[in-house]
Amino acid sequence: MKNKKKLTGEKIAKIVMNIIIVLALIVILFPFYWLLLTSIRPKSEIFNISSLITLKPHIGNYKMVFTERPFARYILNSFVIGLETTVISIVIASFAAYAIAKTNISPKIKNLVLSLSLAVSMFPQITIVSPIYVMVKNLGLRNSFFGLLIPYTTFSLPLAIWYLTTFYQGVSHEIDEAAKIDGCNTFQIFYKIITPLIAPGIFTAAILIFISAWNEFLFALVINTDDIWRTVSVGIVMFQGRFTIPWDEISAAAIVVMIPLVLMVFVFQQRIVSGLTAGAVKE
Repeated sequence: MKNKKKLTGEKIAKIVMNIIIVLALIVILFPFYWLLLTSIRPKSEIFNISSLITLKPHIGNYKMVFTERPFARYILNSFVIGLETTVISIVIASFAAYAIAKTNISPKIKNLVLSLSLAVSMFPQITIVSPIYVMVKNLGLRNSFFGLLIPYTTFSLPLAIWYLTTFYQGVSHEIDEAAKIDGCNTFQIFYKIITPLIAPGIFTAAILIFISAWNEFLFALVINTDDIWRTVSVGIVMFQGRFTIPWDEISAAAIVVMIPLVLMVFVFQQRIVSGLTAGAVKE
């Protein structure tokens, strides 16, 4: 009798949990569904909030985004800036994180350096947008890719260093010692032995940096004011006119912007999972 009650209780708990999961998914995914619905609706149905479907779906809004506006250029700008920021930040952060994790420095100093770097990444962007704007302007880098690389890298590096340091610290010193016995120097140990073992951390950090650069708005708005140099986040905001807001085109553009991020997560997720069993001996 007790076993039957126990099984019944487990079934009820499982059903309740499934219901909660379904409700959570509905709450999370509904805004994206509404965004997609708005992007394929005709203008006459945009403000019809009582209907969860459309009887006249069309892709005209997507065509308008690319034909009436330089949206392809916005995407290219965001991709180039995001890629450059990711590569520069990961390369520098890898060297810095390895040095912090593997050199004979006092743990208190290491913690202080990591804490300071993490604190820098938490600074509100609005507090330093003025000095960065003045610096970029004086260097003649406004309306260029390099103008955005300075603030993007400034905010990406500290978090990347802090994140990668934890991965380098997780690799056993036995691997370093074995590599030294085999005749490897410090640089060879870094890029041939240790770095491949923390590939999951590198890919995760790269994804976070790229997404942050792809979605960044404030610096892109202030530094790159020419339409040809705008990123997607700023370009979408500029869709609105003085008296009208084209929600259908904005929704279509937002869907297009989301696609590369979703695809990137899936692609890198496979590499992260495959790299989790790279053969490292953890401490």
